[in-house]
Amino acid sequence: MKYLCLAYEEEEKLDALSRAEWDALRQETLGYVDELTRSGRLLVTHALQSVRSATTVRVRQGRLSTTDGPFAETKESLG
Repeated sequence: MKYLCLAYEEEEKLDALSRAEWDALRQETLGYVDELTRSGRLLVTHALQSVRSATTVRVRQGRLSTTDGPFAETKESLG
């Protein structure tokens, strides 16, 4: 059986971290990814771009529209 793990982040909080805090968080995250990979429980990871570069795609009444930015104003976004 396979599972999908999604991580939601508050980009503003990440941006507010000091360099030392960011480095510590990154080290912890990469260490966990390494542990999962070594144990055979992690198959693949894919990083996403910032929500600032998002494009929302909608189809309404058979018409396609695109809008720069995320679909909704939220604190958290899929990381």
